[in-house]
Amino acid sequence: MAKPSRLGLMSAVLSALLVVLLVPFGGHAASPSVVVSRVMTPAKLVALTFDMGSDAGNVTRILSALSGEGVTATFFVTGRAAQTAPAAVRSIVAGGHEIGNHSHTHRLFTELTAAQIATELAQAATAITVAAGRAPKPLFRPPEGAYNSSVLQAVGNAGYPHTIMWTIDTADWQGTSSTTIRDRVVSRAVPGAIVLMHVGAGAPGTPGALPGIISALESQGYRFVTVSQLLAAPTTGQTVHVVQAGDTLYRIALRYGTSVAAIVAANHLPNANLIRVGQILIIPQ
Repeated sequence: MAKPSRLGLMSAVLSALLVVLLVPFGGHAASPSVVVSRVMTPAKLVALTFDMGSDAGNVTRILSALSGEGVTATFFVTGRAAQTAPAAVRSIVAGGHEIGNHSHTHRLFTELTAAQIATELAQAATAITVAAGRAPKPLFRPPEGAYNSSVLQAVGNAGYPHTIMWTIDTADWQGTSSTTIRDRVVSRAVPGAIVLMHVGAGAPGTPGALPGIISALESQGYRFVTVSQLLAAPTTGQTVHVVQAGDTLYRIALRYGTSVAAIVAANHLPNANLIRVGQILIIPQ
């Protein structure tokens, strides 16, 4: 048998080294963060979201309006805002609302390196966790809504699988009146919509618009949910089952020709023995 040439051996070694260098250490790189501006669901659900970039000028009035209507929402908070107004952040959490990461300093992520993005997200997460007692993962909203493919990869690498944008921009930060904000949201509402608003003093019309938005859309059959709840909603084209009295996952699985394990995985159920009447389950194909 002929011995391999020295040139052939060197070529093989170089090829092996190249493979090692190209494959990320410890496995594959994280998937890029997925942009969500609306959830395509048949359910009449709407998520109200509020950005807290610098000041917390209207937080108290907004929380009062939401509480009065029995609605929970999602607040995207910067690390600097959490540091300067920790009491406001605590009141958001105390009201049962959800918190997401809105960067630390509100710099445009499209102008930052991957390392800088990672630092912004980590610093914000620390500040928010200190103030709120709760981490903002897995929700992220980019400052000014600015992103590109590099930003999405860096955000995904940092552990934020979803980059939350919006369906309806109220432009409330322009000093828009409560009436205009209300009409803008109500006229553009669709199932799965995400509404963008702000908590700063520059958006004085927002608190006053909320009761009208909520009452008008509820009269049309809409329900208000957090972004996480909206992301978990059944999407168009999916088979769903509404749990009835006497249902078990085993019986439901038999009915649809699937398995209990598949239903548990599709719905992220923590306990296969605990389902409730009225609960909506996605039935995997």
